[in-house]
Amino acid sequence: MSSSDRSHTILLVQPSHKPTSRTYCDYETLTEALEGVCKIYEEHLKELNPSSLSITYDISQLFDFIDDLNDMVCMVFARNSRSYEPKDKEWIKEKIYALLRKQAGK
Repeated sequence: MSSSDRSHTILLVQPSHKPTSRTYCDYETLTEALEGVCKIYEEHLKELNPSSLSITYDISQLFDFIDDLNDMVCMVFARNSRSYEPKDKEWIKEKIYALLRKQAGK
């Protein structure tokens, strides 16, 4: 586990072009934030399929969802500089891929 995995992370999301759609969540760790992104997508799927008892998806669908968001950024606390570093969608997707791969390997 790298030090960034244990860093406080703020997830900023703007689903549409409307500034009023902006929201944020804050997490104690990067891993919790990445799991939060997955939960946001799962909630979106539940809204689209309210009568479904279970929701399944693959990583490409999750990544398409992330790409379709107007904006998504993780602000990850860097202990060495004592500041938050912005991380873009591509970085978020790379970290989610690594997290899910690690979880699948358990």
